[in-house]
Amino acid sequence: MTRPLDGITVVSLEHAIAAPFCTRQLADLGARVIKVERPGAGDFARAYDTRVRGQASHFVWTNRSKESITLDLKNPEAMAVLRELLKDADVLVQNLAPGAAARMGLSFEALNATHPTLIVCDISGYGEDGPYRDKKAYDLLIQSEAGLLSITGTPEAPSKAGNSMADIAAGMYAYTNILSALLLRGKTGQGSHIDVSMLEALGEWMGYPLYYAFEGAAPPPRTAASHASIYPYGPFVAGDGGTVMLGLQNEREWKVFCEVVLGDAALASDARFCTNALRNANRAELQQLILGMFATMSTAEVEARLDQAQIANARMNDMAGVWAHPQLQARQRWQPVGSPAGEIPALLPPGRNNRYDYRMDPVPAVGEHTEAILRELGLDEAAVQALRNAKAI
Repeated sequence: MTRPLDGITVVSLEHAIAAPFCTRQLADLGARVIKVERPGAGDFARAYDTRVRGQASHFVWTNRSKESITLDLKNPEAMAVLRELLKDADVLVQNLAPGAAARMGLSFEALNATHPTLIVCDISGYGEDGPYRDKKAYDLLIQSEAGLLSITGTPEAPSKAGNSMADIAAGMYAYTNILSALLLRGKTGQGSHIDVSMLEALGEWMGYPLYYAFEGAAPPPRTAASHASIYPYGPFVAGDGGTVMLGLQNEREWKVFCEVVLGDAALASDARFCTNALRNANRAELQQLILGMFATMSTAEVEARLDQAQIANARMNDMAGVWAHPQLQARQRWQPVGSPAGEIPALLPPGRNNRYDYRMDPVPAVGEHTEAILRELGLDEAAVQALRNAKAI
């Protein structure tokens, strides 16, 4: 079975989340991803926690199906190995500190003369130019700079998203840009330089709140888990203490909601609530009416009425609920993958394709593939031992 990226080799100077998340998507599609790590500790994300049988949760999530080679890139002999790897590589990905790759002679400009088909993807916090070029960037800082914190949380306190949204956004745009560059290379025969900024990636995802605040208008208020401008839309507590998320999108649904769920058809034409703008303006009063009715029902009963009315709804799952989610189980979305600590479950990538299966290979140990890759490059045991003695690997 042929995968879309079979035969594509990616060399990645990566750490933490954005670049590893990007390259794991490439590996899912069949690319060979050679992950360059520091000798000894490797990618510092390996030490974030020990939640997965002694392994870090971030690391096992973003690094399956890769080969790990350890190289001390401050050592000239290690740099020579890297340059040998790049001779047959299709893509170089890096998210080192600002300017670090260029100082090592690994910029697109430095490589393009001798590697004209190589695609170079640089992932950084703010991009390769501009006044913020040299600033260090972490996920929380970019969530703040991009304005996500300002619209997330409660009226009293802003909150960061619970996952690494800026890293994920940058990783996904790097991934799609690389796919586009591979398609372009197929037409032109030339490699590309891709410059992905975490700020710009998350800024794209902020399009709705940016336009909501167009030309100095008030931004969306922080409304915790409720919607800032549509109501009722968000969490409501049932009589047994469970929380149901529901969302109404139009006036037709509002009428059905009043009749079937609340049992009060007349409420639909109440002057306080007959349009979404009015419901939003008078949400405190409407909230009390809804909670009063829901207090007489269990969570299951509320869900049953919402389903009967064809009103969108969901339970507020915790992590245990997602692990056991019946829909994920029914669609067989969990698959075992290997790791240094044994098999662990992993979600298949989103999207099923009837022409191929995703690659779901093990999470590598630090430097697990160093010797095999060096042998592939033509080094014998004496040469490998010399690199060890020089602490290059």
